[in-house]
Order: sequence, then structure tokens, then C-alpha cells
Amino acid sequence: MAGQTLDIKTPDGTFTAYVARPAQTPAPAIVVLQEIFGVNKVMRDICDDYAAQGYLAICPDLFWRIEPGVDITDQSEAEWKKAFELMNAFDPDQGVRDIRVVIDTIRSHEDCSGKVGAVGFCLGGLLAFTTATRTDADASVAYYGVGIEQRTGEAERLAHPLMMHVAEEDQFVPKPAQELILGALKNHPQIQIHTYPGCDHAFARKGGEHYNAEAAEAANARTAAFFEANLR
Repeated sequence: MAGQTLDIKTPDGTFTAYVARPAQTPAPAIVVLQEIFGVNKVMRDICDDYAAQGYLAICPDLFWRIEPGVDITDQSEAEWKKAFELMNAFDPDQGVRDIRVVIDTIRSHEDCSGKVGAVGFCLGGLLAFTTATRTDADASVAYYGVGIEQRTGEAERLAHPLMMHVAEEDQFVPKPAQELILGALKNHPQIQIHTYPGCDHAFARKGGEHYNAEAAEAANARTAAFFEANLR
């Protein structure tokens, strides 16, 4: 049963999250962290896919402090312009504080087993990394996170497993940044890093310019096994 919304209450106000419920509950929850296009069809479809796999999936509206209800695509120049404006206005540290409230809210929900994971893409990939280092999420996955190279020192705080998917030809995470990430994190006992040769940013975004079905399938299979091992 998919396509419902849940109100998330914070001291600063209330925002919404898209929720997809699995056939059987209680179930482990997965917090899906948005790209720069808001809670759009791509994100809702990802939630629906996780629900079909037996997870309680929730995608919070992390741009709510700037503009609630953003739902745009990557298909026009005007939408890209708006997406970058939103990203530049967004405070990722405040975003993680909002994610912490989402985790607490869904963990205590009657449909949740008590286990909560997080998965994020692009901007959400950075947020998945900081969610792993700053919250009690049980397992986190970052797809082509942007800006992680500036925060690798946070891995010292990591108490739960983290998986990272790195596109080797990522235009937003250039080679020197990838080298910093790999050098700092590849031997961390809680971190698994997978790199994808020939792939550009957002290789797992269905319908996107750089979608790579083979790489997306490999990354998604690794993610599914990772969540199965850590959330069930």
C-alpha cells in the first residue's frame, strides 16, 4: 500500500514525508534521502520499490524550510536551475537534524520493527554519510554523495555500517575528491566502498542522462543485501 504522507513534527514546525508501506508490518524502515529535485517521482518510486521488498519506506521533504513540497525533474534547464538554487540555499547540518527527527518518528511508528536504515542519492548521498556519522541509524547507504571529501574526519564517530557507491567519472565528485574519500575511508571497519568505472553522477537515476542500467543493478543488489544483513 503506497502513496501516503506522514507529518514530521519538529520544534520549528511540521513537514511532510512520503511513506510507502510493505504488505506485512511491522517491518524495518528505510529513510530515503532526496536528490536536489525534491520528493519527486524518482524518489517516490524508490520508496515504492523498497516497500515491495518488505520495508517501510519514508522520503522526507528536506527542503521544507526553504520551499515545502518541491517536486521537479531533471528534464529541463529551468528545473536544473531551480534545483541548484535550492541546493545552495539548503543547510546540510540542519538537514541532518531534521533527518534525526524522521528516524525517531519512524522508529517509534507502529508499522516499524524498530530497525531504521537510510539511503541517499546525490545531495542525499552526502546526507546519508552524515546520517551515518551523526545519528543512530542502523545502516546507511550513500549513492554518489557530493561533498563527502570535506567531511571524512566524521567517520571516527561511525558506530553502524555504511556502504558507499562512487561513480569513477562523477562530474560533481572529481578524481582528487574521490582519492581523498578512498584514502580516508577505504580501510574503515564499518565502511564498504564500491566504485563504478565509466559511470557519471546519478548513474542509478532511472530516466536520467547518465543512467547506467548494469551499474545501477549492481549497486542496488549490493544495497539490498546490505540492508537485508543489517536491518532484518
